[in-house]
Amino acid sequence: MYISYSGPLSNGWNRMKKALFQPFDINKWIRVGFTAWLAGFTDCNGGSGGNSSGKGKADWDEFFSFPETAHNWLLDNPIWFNLIILGVIFLFILITVITWLSSRGKFMFLHNVVNNKQDISFPWREYGKEGNSLFVWNFFVLWFVCAAFIVFLVYCFTTSKNLYYGDFPDIAVFWSITTMIFMFIGLIIIFGYHSLFLKDFVVPIMYKQRVGVIRGWANFLTLFGRHFFTFIIYGLFIFVLGIAVVITVVLFALITCCIGLLLMAIPFVGAVILLPVSYTFRAFSVEFLGQFGEKYNLFPPIAEV
Repeated sequence: MYISYSGPLSNGWNRMKKALFQPFDINKWIRVGFTAWLAGFTDCNGGSGGNSSGKGKADWDEFFSFPETAHNWLLDNPIWFNLIILGVIFLFILITVITWLSSRGKFMFLHNVVNNKQDISFPWREYGKEGNSLFVWNFFVLWFVCAAFIVFLVYCFTTSKNLYYGDFPDIAVFWSITTMIFMFIGLIIIFGYHSLFLKDFVVPIMYKQRVGVIRGWANFLTLFGRHFFTFIIYGLFIFVLGIAVVITVVLFALITCCIGLLLMAIPFVGAVILLPVSYTFRAFSVEFLGQFGEKYNLFPPIAEV
């Protein structure tokens, strides 16, 4: 089976042009941009100077004693401790609500891209079951990722503290630092691919087959097992495209004297301005998945470009 990367990207680009520019409809941009905004809710010094060597050592001492210092400060300031606890609870609730909205929004945006629509209420109701299933998965994965990075940071802090106060040879320090760097890169790659595959393939499979997230992952992993390198290369291809988009956005910001960048920084407004990008990427992933057979093709025949 021949799998193309440029072909689906070209088809996705053409679908975006047809949907957003033929003809241009600002009302459609706003409505589809709203679903794209919902869908994207959850989508990522060293010292200086030659006369401060003593201060640098003191700074590191303060850094490694920070947990104890913070613990004592919290005990001495119970009011602030309670306020921090309330803030953490509020943040937990806020993140949970955002995760739920984003999970539902992914199906809304996908529905509009697949059918060249601008619906909001219909996909919200129609794919509520699938959206809620995705939310449960995202909820637990989100906090698992947070826990994994907290454990990693604790490991890095403890290791660095032992290296700083211990008498280790340079080679041991080098390998310890190298290990931490590779562990960090490994975590980024693993969780990055998880997020990419979930959004680009598992969600479309759930949408097409009307199944829950567990069944969606099972179906995708079966396909992934038969085309392992194809999907790994897909991730690298998306990474390169992302770099190209970032460069384009930076150039756009420079051309507009950063006015465009300020507008894109406004959450909903930014989603509408960047709608051609998010629409193309969404259509590209669906086009790519459709190459694996009718079972994975989401586009209705009448929507063919």
